[in-house]
Amino acid sequence: MEYRISNDVLTVAVSSLGGGLTHLIKGGAEYLWQGDPAFWSGQAPQLFPIVGRLTDGRCTMDGETCRMNGHGFFRRREMELLEEGRDHITLAQCYDENTLEQYPRKWRVALTYALAGATLTVRFQVENLDEKRLWFYYGGHPGFQMPLEEGLDFCDYYVRFAAGQPVQLLLSDECFMSGEEAPLALTDGLLRLRHGLFDHDALVLRNTGGAVTLFSPKGSRSVTLRHEQLPYLGLWHTPKTRAPFVCLEPWMAPPARQDMVEELAEKPGTLSLEPGARHEITWSITLDEG
Repeated sequence: MEYRISNDVLTVAVSSLGGGLTHLIKGGAEYLWQGDPAFWSGQAPQLFPIVGRLTDGRCTMDGETCRMNGHGFFRRREMELLEEGRDHITLAQCYDENTLEQYPRKWRVALTYALAGATLTVRFQVENLDEKRLWFYYGGHPGFQMPLEEGLDFCDYYVRFAAGQPVQLLLSDECFMSGEEAPLALTDGLLRLRHGLFDHDALVLRNTGGAVTLFSPKGSRSVTLRHEQLPYLGLWHTPKTRAPFVCLEPWMAPPARQDMVEELAEKPGTLSLEPGARHEITWSITLDEG
């Protein structure tokens, strides 16, 4: 099922399947990638309780084994409508026997989308319903149409960072975290997009300053993503293609390290919730900020 919310500036559509965005429209223009399976059938999934792939498809949580596919299971499960207004919506998802087999904890998530002017705010609240401590990491994965307007090309676009010098976490040949880092190569403080940037999968960054803007000096449309609570950022499109989209992905923690079946309690960036505790993560997308 698809839900729509709007205000005087934006129209947003949200799927009940995983609560992913399906449309992000301003002034009649669609900014969100529309999911062509020739490149990537996704659009803007919510990632929980992990981000990225796991070594051998598994990790541990206080010594108990978890077995999950990349990006976790949340994005492939139906959500229940909790509240709906003209400019906001809240959906919920809860554990079941299937998730317990993969991730042995009881939990509940409330996902809210709210509009204010040209900004869409995303609130992801996790509640621990278990008698044991819960460990998780979370991320967003919105993809944006490229180019954002007619007459431009993918390579006309740049990414501007709020911080002066982002750091890139380098990937292994198998596309896990290698443990090495390097300053991100910028030109005049900007990252110019080109398809070859993603031939080795995502760029995984930290020290972005909590905000990035996708723009072209030749155009008028832009996307600003603010992610102060999520210290990592993934930039991605389908490797070794000329895919006409780019993803700006705010993450709580990076994917797994090479050859390590990670204990979540020891992984940088994971969050721990005691029984009965809740935690809310907020990030936002603003269109054409100027």
